[in-house]
Amino acid sequence: MPECCTPGHAHVPVVTLAPPRPSLQSSRVARQLLTLPGGRFLMGTDDPEGFPADAEGPVREVAVEPFRIAATTVTNAQFATFVKATGHVTEAERFGFSFTFGAFLADSVADISPPVTAVPWWRAVEGADWRHPEGPGSHITDRQNHPVVHVSWNDAQAYCAWSGTRLPTEAEWEYAARGGLEQRRYPWGDELTPGGRHMCNIWQGEFPTVNTAADGYVGTAPVKSFRPNGFGLYNTVGNVWEWCADRFGGEETSRAMRGGSYLCHDSYCNRYRVAARSSNTPDSSTGNIGFRVAADPA
Repeated sequence: MPECCTPGHAHVPVVTLAPPRPSLQSSRVARQLLTLPGGRFLMGTDDPEGFPADAEGPVREVAVEPFRIAATTVTNAQFATFVKATGHVTEAERFGFSFTFGAFLADSVADISPPVTAVPWWRAVEGADWRHPEGPGSHITDRQNHPVVHVSWNDAQAYCAWSGTRLPTEAEWEYAARGGLEQRRYPWGDELTPGGRHMCNIWQGEFPTVNTAADGYVGTAPVKSFRPNGFGLYNTVGNVWEWCADRFGGEETSRAMRGGSYLCHDSYCNRYRVAARSSNTPDSSTGNIGFRVAADPA
């Protein structure tokens, strides 16, 4: 797992959470999903700018059955509705801490939050959770339409159980993220900023010291920022990593994530390419991991 992208709770025992039951209120989530026809597509990449160790390739033809998927990642407002209905307590709240990008922290929080070994821009922050993304004193009042973060794979599974949905497989995610474009580097084509236009929320400047925010955002962006792809999905690359259903390389203790985040930069982690992959343990949470839901055909 590339810690430059997301640190994890590598030494914390996995907590098994009892899944809540779907309700009439939660069924609205499934009704809002986009229906995709499925079919055969070329998955993966042999891009020389890729990471062979992540098993991005080889390019292979994959069949995907028809399915439904959300146009956006789950928002803070949507997750709050789930928590209010179920009383769910996230794993970050249970553990008492989560990982946050250090530059976002108030001095009083940064002073008591130890850096992560080898990637000191990440801090283990006591009290950081989905309601308090930068730890004590922070809030999501003005971020209701931003993606929920500090949610583990297990938390995402609980939300899916309540909403009558599921996490997409990696094949479904990549098929949907490509928006019908075959073997393009990004959901909109091969050029990162066509005509000088920013198409996603990633790090601009010199990582990890200077973010010019040339794309309009320093941290998370609202879930419908930038243009949707050809299938109507927003922000499938950049903004936040998205949990997928699959184990990563068949490992029991690792789950796949796709899409990159606002911290990705081509100098160290250009995983905002649509074929890029990463992983983390299912109990891990950070300030740049969220999720998008999917479902079988209605």
